[in-house]
Amino acid sequence: MRSSIILMSDSYKSSQWNQYPAGTEYVYSYIESRGGDWDKTLFAGVRPCIKLELTGPITMADIDEAEASGTAHGEPFYREGWEYIVNELGGKLPVVIKAAQEGCLIPTKNVLVTIENTDPKCWWLTSFLETALLRAVWYMTTVATNSYESKKIILAALEKTGNPSLIDFKLHDFGARGVSSSESAMLGGIGHLFNFNGTDTVEALVGARRYYGAEMAGFSIPAMEHSTVTSWGRDKEVDSYRNMLKTHGKAGAPIAFVSDSYDIYNACKLWGTELKQDVIDSGAVVVIRPDSGEPSVVVTKCLYILEKYFGSVTNAKGYRVLNNVRVIQGDGINQASIHSILFTMDLAGFSADNVAFGQGGALLQQVNRDTMRFAMKCSAIGVRDGDELVWRDVFKDPITDSGKVSKKGRVTLYKSGFDYVSGVEGQQPKAWADKKWEVALEEVFRNGELLRDITFDEVRTNARA
Repeated sequence: MRSSIILMSDSYKSSQWNQYPAGTEYVYSYIESRGGDWDKTLFAGVRPCIKLELTGPITMADIDEAEASGTAHGEPFYREGWEYIVNELGGKLPVVIKAAQEGCLIPTKNVLVTIENTDPKCWWLTSFLETALLRAVWYMTTVATNSYESKKIILAALEKTGNPSLIDFKLHDFGARGVSSSESAMLGGIGHLFNFNGTDTVEALVGARRYYGAEMAGFSIPAMEHSTVTSWGRDKEVDSYRNMLKTHGKAGAPIAFVSDSYDIYNACKLWGTELKQDVIDSGAVVVIRPDSGEPSVVVTKCLYILEKYFGSVTNAKGYRVLNNVRVIQGDGINQASIHSILFTMDLAGFSADNVAFGQGGALLQQVNRDTMRFAMKCSAIGVRDGDELVWRDVFKDPITDSGKVSKKGRVTLYKSGFDYVSGVEGQQPKAWADKKWEVALEEVFRNGELLRDITFDEVRTNARA
């Protein structure tokens, strides 16, 4: 059940409508990453927030529910303001949101989104929407950036040792069960799919279709889990693999077998002896999945054992690629372990073509707002002084943390090619003065309506530019 946007806020926001200077009519705020684990953001998340939370009209029932809840909670409630939106504006939120193109790679410490009220009687609304809008942007952007940074590591290894065209399926999303909610699985899973094509998070496919119009954003393959191996018993481990291969194996297609239920190294031997002919006859690409132990050690040792039985070919770059079989590591995967596995494989002379990765909690859940230090801050207010509307700069400048100094003025984002720099509206950036700059933020939402949609393919193209 969809909650009203009035309930998608922090409690204290309800007490802020009368805290602004007298005469305030407009509040202008922006969202940025103030830095963090990475120096660039792969921007995403605006459209799902708009479509899911901002376009539905506010109703009197929403107001009644929020007032009852807030009063019992101990917070004041600005009923007059919300009734104005319902009675005079048809329940449509009087704000304008501008955003960078989703999928673009933008350096941190730059403006990504701006929001401003469009009705002078709703000055209080800009900040009230912070919780929902910031939450959508920081989470999806952080997951997309996390995925992108892993992609850089894997792609570098492929470029050195193998075939870079394989990159799209080298990192698979295993994170659905490890997140806090279905919505997190959906949004985070979409963010990952901007970089890769492999996922087992079904909600991400639903979300990519619902919010970005993707007919099918990602793909998966038949795979075993431990229960489908261990249910056969240890003495029939081979039979469990043979049954799966017979049932789902197709010529030229990958099929995954978790093989560490008992002894991963013995399982690799079984694949190379008792099951070798079955593998060859099937024509399938058998993907062995270790799921325990120290990743770089286990993966490399499995490759050695499998190579002993299936053999390998040396590619044009001088690295060995196994025949018939591959390995996918789905346990303990993060950027450090990916780098370690690929480094160890490189030392052993194995191409990165031989391995893929599955990532769960470290992809979708082990991030937070501080991973990229996301914040939404007010940078300007419009105050009525007689017949004149005067814009005042607003900014934060704490002496105890220079990293939290905020921007001031009606800020925006400028673009020149793939370069970005923040500045004030109407003032061309002084940096890189030899370049031609254009405003990189586009109006995507105004007064309850989505103005500029974007397709999944467009976002993915931006992300892969």
